[in-house]
Amino acid sequence: MSVTASMIIKNLEALSNPEAALFAQRFFKTGPGEYAEGDLFRGIRVPVLRKMVPSLDGTPLPEVIRLLESAYHEDRLLALLLLMRRFAKGNEALRQQIH
Repeated sequence: MSVTASMIIKNLEALSNPEAALFAQRFFKTGPGEYAEGDLFRGIRVPVLRKMVPSLDGTPLPEVIRLLESAYHEDRLLALLLLMRRFAKGNEALRQQIH
């Protein structure tokens, strides 16, 4: 069974840290009129997301794209990390598909 965006999101929800999420919302200026207005955070540190990437290498591209459409910053970052890994390791056809 291949990994779906829903499965990944459930894992991310389990890793959520509300205190870190509040800090990130202040740090990234998510208030009204600020540059990241409305952005949502789960409070997951970048090294944790980077560690997840190798185990999610086989995630189908449409599922990675679904992560990119998430309202949560960490979901989108994880999707971008997955795309970067695939682009670096992929052949020209895959690179064109990602691009």
